Amino acid sequence: MINKKIILFENKEECCGCTACYAICSRDAIVMQSDEEGFEYPMVDRDKCVGCGKCLKVCPMKD
Repeated sequence: MINKKIILFENKEECCGCTACYAICSRDAIVMQSDEEGFEYPMVDRDKCVGCGKCLKVCPMKD
């Protein structure tokens, strides 16, 4: 079974805002949202996400 609970980061500070996850998502399950300071960070739409993990693999902030 595919895990649909993809978590890109726990805190916004763990994201560099590169949009790599957004760009690789073939399901359009990731949208970039701006915070109060104008920093864009990804939000995962749980209804569209199929749990493929491509976003986690492409993220430069993940080891």
